Amino acid sequence: QVQLVESGGGLVQPGGSLRLSCAASISIFNFNNMGWYRQGPGKERELVAAFTSGGITNYADSVKGRFTISGDNAKNTVYLQMNSLKPEDTAVYYCKARLYDTLTYWGKGTLVTVSS
Repeated sequence: QVQLVESGGGLVQPGGSLRLSCAASISIFNFNNMGWYRQGPGKERELVAAFTSGGITNYADSVKGRFTISGDNAKNTVYLQMNSLKPEDTAVYYCKARLYDTLTYWGKGTLVTVSS
């Protein structure tokens, strides 16, 4: 019984910034790993950024240096700070969490559109 709710998407110009939030219904300490995925127009869903319970982070090469994943344990929330946005970043962004290395949970997604 886990719920993930994303927010923060919207329309932004190239070079702009957005901060996405993923609010979980349980403590994020419980998750083996947690992260953000995206699916752009005509593309498959791909990993954007993630971290494990050990605090190790992974980023897609295309976003490294521009995006940062972080968490607030008191608020059961994981964030994705996106800077220097490009049109290629346009996608639906999904929050994902893994429990016990067997159970996977997904949010419904939030749309990010980067366009002038």
